[in-house]
Amino acid sequence: MLQLSSRLFNCPILSLRTGAVIATATEPIINPNNLKIEGFYCEDRFDKKTSLILLYQDIREVIPQGIVVNDHEVLANKDDIIRLRDLIDLHFSLLGKPVVTESKTRIGKVNDFAVELESMFIQKLYVAQALRKSLTVSALSVDRTQIVEITDRKIIINDLEQTSTIGAAAVA
Repeated sequence: MLQLSSRLFNCPILSLRTGAVIATATEPIINPNNLKIEGFYCEDRFDKKTSLILLYQDIREVIPQGIVVNDHEVLANKDDIIRLRDLIDLHFSLLGKPVVTESKTRIGKVNDFAVELESMFIQKLYVAQALRKSLTVSALSVDRTQIVEITDRKIIINDLEQTSTIGAAAVA
């Protein structure tokens, strides 16, 4: 099932053992190489000074009330997770990243994305276009198969097909 990113930011983390909120998932940790959410940065409910990480493997379920985990013990200190140290240091974010085509046509900026909850792979990017383009063209959704490259500064996608040319060929 696909879930919009807005539901994953500042999301409560619930404990199955206590049935209470134990932390808040502030933002996802995204691997730019494969667009997978590897975990979440968390703010502990009991100790706000400690920076914690929730790994995606420890998530039992995502429900409307929040993210369900077994207990507070699944939240790890960010310094203890060696496997994700490079990703944590990179602090990659999709939101606000410019999207351009291979022919260097500027499309817009990522304003949302959809995540498949079972695998935690990002499946779609939703791109907000510039104001003058948004008056003539509707919002654009980009499937992960259309992405050619992701860099620190931009996302490069396949060239967009001209719908008017396709429509004219279909009529002829």
